[in-house]
Amino acid sequence: MTSPSLKELTVLHTATTRDALNCIDRNAQGMVFVVSEKNVLLGLATDGDVRRALLRGATLDTPITEIMNRNYISSTVHISDSQLLKLLSKDRARHIPLVDENNVLVDYASTARLHQIQVLQPNLSGNELAYVTECIKTNWISSKGLYVRKFEEMFATYCRTEDALAVSNGTVAIHLALEALHVGEGDEVIVPDFTFAATINAVLHAGATPVIVDVEPATWTMDVSELEEAITAKTKAIIPVHIYGHPCRMHEILDIAKNNRLFIIEDCAEALGSKYKDVPVGTFGDAATFSFFGNKTITTGEGGMVLFRDRKIAERAALLRDHGMSKERRYWHEEVGYNYRMTNIQAAIGVAQMERLDGFVERKRAIAGRYNERLLTLQGFEIPAEESWAYNSYWLYTVLVDSSAAIQRDELISKLLLNGIETRPAFFPLHEMPPYRKFAGEKSFTTTERIALHGLSLPSSVSLTDREIDTIVDSLTELIQVRDLITNH
Repeated sequence: MTSPSLKELTVLHTATTRDALNCIDRNAQGMVFVVSEKNVLLGLATDGDVRRALLRGATLDTPITEIMNRNYISSTVHISDSQLLKLLSKDRARHIPLVDENNVLVDYASTARLHQIQVLQPNLSGNELAYVTECIKTNWISSKGLYVRKFEEMFATYCRTEDALAVSNGTVAIHLALEALHVGEGDEVIVPDFTFAATINAVLHAGATPVIVDVEPATWTMDVSELEEAITAKTKAIIPVHIYGHPCRMHEILDIAKNNRLFIIEDCAEALGSKYKDVPVGTFGDAATFSFFGNKTITTGEGGMVLFRDRKIAERAALLRDHGMSKERRYWHEEVGYNYRMTNIQAAIGVAQMERLDGFVERKRAIAGRYNERLLTLQGFEIPAEESWAYNSYWLYTVLVDSSAAIQRDELISKLLLNGIETRPAFFPLHEMPPYRKFAGEKSFTTTERIALHGLSLPSSVSLTDREIDTIVDSLTELIQVRDLITNH
């Protein structure tokens, strides 16, 4: 991550309030240092100082020296990082000017430079190390260890199903489900436009033809009203994606699938812990797939899981997962299969993660609740939905920054990064990307295009603290308030 240079945080004492405010807007730090021609530090000015001065009758033409704060905390350049953190914690200061013996400004410290907030990161503070160590000490590190079966059993119990197959990642989970269900060449599979590319890639790897449909405005999941229109004589399966933790309208999708004799493969990569009408996602379709990539609610580094409704289909999937090799006759291959197995080390991490899954989901929902409470009052931000029938696990907290916001999405991403806050844009629509354009037909995708243009994903790690959430929202608010001051004065 980058942070502004010292020059970008500095104005001369001859500057007006307008000059200082424009500098604050550019550097996205909410403050400027005011210096003499010889770079001697004279004071600091924040957007709050400017706002209060304007309320007292000052104008944007008022010299910044009449507004700046001369009572500030500073330090020498020789201070340690631990001492700086203590100073920054004092009164929640965000910037500390670093000066020499003549009070010449030579550098600065900030919370963003010393502590960066990532969008998503794993929490591995449970039994992960102990279980992995056991794998190494016993030499069971490949796919034959006991942790693989234990992980599958724990996962099946959590999802209230009988069969769960651990695989090497979430993408092959979808591919394995398609292959086990005999979905392939000559078949069409309906996928939503708003999803990660793994969903459609797996369909193509299976030899089938994807058919892209738009998503609904409220939940950003597959638009049921478009689903039935997309069905043809070649359609064999539907892949509803429970996006960012919000479940799809499964009863409507189930009815359409039943009436047209179609398979359903639930893509639950982002929705472990989510529920549709109090039932865990992944239990409605003929198959369901999950991802345990490093940024998911639980992780095994890389890894995935496949659930099946039919025991015979699950047995075929297990065969395909292991090179198509017979379970009864070693090295006898009954089908052309794949090496989609999970290692015992990965599964050991997964077992430790499953032990804390309920707490992870609870924390995700608490994070979303705090964001919702703070962002509801911020103009131009549309918070994520949670329908009355849904239990959203909020894997990734994503808002829409609409055109009424003072600062648009891409500029916010850049400015928040300057504050040590990593954010992400939403997924690009599948239909706009070169490999998938031909699968969109002549349909319009207005909802996905709006989400892709305005979607902003905020930090959502389970280890995110309430104070960090407040820092993120305070930074957003400050950026917008500074722009409003410039625009309205």
